[in-house]
Amino acid sequence: MDLTKIQNPSFLKELTPEQLEVLAAEIRQFLIEKLSVTGGHLGANLGVVELTLALHKHFNSPTDKLLFDVGHQSYIHKILTGRTDQFDTLRQYKGLCGFPKMIESEHDVWETGHSSTSLSAAMGMAIARDMKKEDHAVIPIIGDGALTGGMALEALNHIGHEKRDITVILNDNEMSIAGNVGALHNALGRMRSAGKYKRVKDELELLLKKIPAVGGKIAQTAERIKDSMKYFMVPGMLFEEFGFTYFGPVDGHDFKNLEENLKYASKTKGPVIVHVITQKGKGYSPAELDEKDKWHGVGPYKIDSGEKIKPVDAAPAWSQVVSDALELEAADDDRIAVITPAMILGSKLEKFQARFPDRLHDVGIAEQHAVTLSAGMATQGMKPFLAIYSTFLQRAYDQLVHDVCRQNLNVAFGIDRAGLVGADGETHQGVFDIAFLRHLPNMVLMMPKDENECQHMVHTAMAYNDGPIALRFPRGNGLGVKMDEKRECLPIGSWEVLKQGTDAVILTFGTTIGMAMEASDLLKKQGIHVEVVNARFIKPLDENLLHERMGRHLPILTVEEAVLQGGFGSAVLEFAEEHDYKPSIRRMGLPDRFIEHGSVKELLNEVHLTKEQIILEMKELISESNDKQKRA
Repeated sequence: MDLTKIQNPSFLKELTPEQLEVLAAEIRQFLIEKLSVTGGHLGANLGVVELTLALHKHFNSPTDKLLFDVGHQSYIHKILTGRTDQFDTLRQYKGLCGFPKMIESEHDVWETGHSSTSLSAAMGMAIARDMKKEDHAVIPIIGDGALTGGMALEALNHIGHEKRDITVILNDNEMSIAGNVGALHNALGRMRSAGKYKRVKDELELLLKKIPAVGGKIAQTAERIKDSMKYFMVPGMLFEEFGFTYFGPVDGHDFKNLEENLKYASKTKGPVIVHVITQKGKGYSPAELDEKDKWHGVGPYKIDSGEKIKPVDAAPAWSQVVSDALELEAADDDRIAVITPAMILGSKLEKFQARFPDRLHDVGIAEQHAVTLSAGMATQGMKPFLAIYSTFLQRAYDQLVHDVCRQNLNVAFGIDRAGLVGADGETHQGVFDIAFLRHLPNMVLMMPKDENECQHMVHTAMAYNDGPIALRFPRGNGLGVKMDEKRECLPIGSWEVLKQGTDAVILTFGTTIGMAMEASDLLKKQGIHVEVVNARFIKPLDENLLHERMGRHLPILTVEEAVLQGGFGSAVLEFAEEHDYKPSIRRMGLPDRFIEHGSVKELLNEVHLTKEQIILEMKELISESNDKQKRA
């Protein structure tokens, strides 16, 4: 079949299971070929080909609402809803989004990127449907990893209580971004091996009723016995205790099995869970054999071998620098432990885990729990380091405020993917953490200019004993600088002058230091001498330096790869206002909107965060400052 001719999924209703198998194979081959060039979430999508086809065959999208939790696994859905010809642009600037996107298609009824949201959204849609007296299905598709999220469990509780018609598809592949952990994961494992409780229960009831004369009475009086059997047939029966009717386990790669159970589920009133077992990476042997799930999200690769195509002689990844530094710190201090919410691989903590298996705690997709767990450890004199992505730290804001900062506990935060992240787009851009951390009492926030300063910041964080401290660092690779053999503590709140200048000052940090230095060099050739300061501590500010520069009425330009509202530049403006300084100050940063996917360079150009724009802003700022001083 020519996949580019598919405009909507209605044609699936006429296909036989055999024809669906052929289509599934064609879709897998298409994904393997396209993603070898663009990269993307390969493993998750290869695992749900049959499931997505079966859902679109059985239900009527977009009237029936299909909600993909996280959204990693939505590529087949996009193919079936008329977007095949856009896959050459997947996750590229102005191209096809890697997650569901309402502006792309009417079939994308819920936008995702973070986990554990689909059940709550589905309950909201079901309530709205019932209030409007409409009649359509609501079908959230959630993975076993996302089900560990607290929000998903809150939604299960509510759905089970209200008994509304919702069909939950539990896509169980025993993996999220890495192997899942926890009691719920273990319970699902027992369910996988326990067989089909619903079918056994129905067959038992039919058998009892066939007994002459007394069969009906026996069936009736045996009801409690039958119901109690579920505790033996499927240990725990967690979902039925939540108020759901449970179907499964279902072979997620068997069309007949899928269709049979979806029909049962559709005829059942109230909330239903269809427990589907899938194999992540199915149909591509390198991904199938990947026990550590390094094929979850991939860059370009060679199809025949599965070899990843990577830059030659690249500097170490920022996350690896942090992990290696943590390993050194932990060797010297047995109070240090690392906590991560299902991001051992993403945060490159495999070596740390191998060396200190009892001091690496993966709590699963449970960011709120991770933060407060860290706080609890800190109350007992431990030195917890929470390795977490910027975009995921957003999910634990109350715990940051209430449990860590309010109690002024010694929790260190390693905030990975800080700044623009590129292809994963607006749901993953780490651009808000400065704004939501800077105003929290007791919080220290810093960002390094290179790997060497980064290892010193890890040392500083683990030696700090006066409350919470956060180290933010970008996605990707470092600069390849030489590393000092001895790690040292940086004075809290200290900045570093990188380039002298007498006409103006650029205050910046992290990823934007390079463009500031280049802009300063180009301005110098034009006779304009601009100082560049590494404002490595975003909070607290280097007040001595600010007093000296503002006291001289030097124009100041702040540059940050983060949102301007409430950001670092705002802190500098607040300082000027509090001390009655009136220098000319301008801020450069990210605008007040969500920034979509594309390469980081393309996105920086789009928002005019470039060395060329720094030069333009600085010339205008100096001219404005000179005019102000003449009027004075």
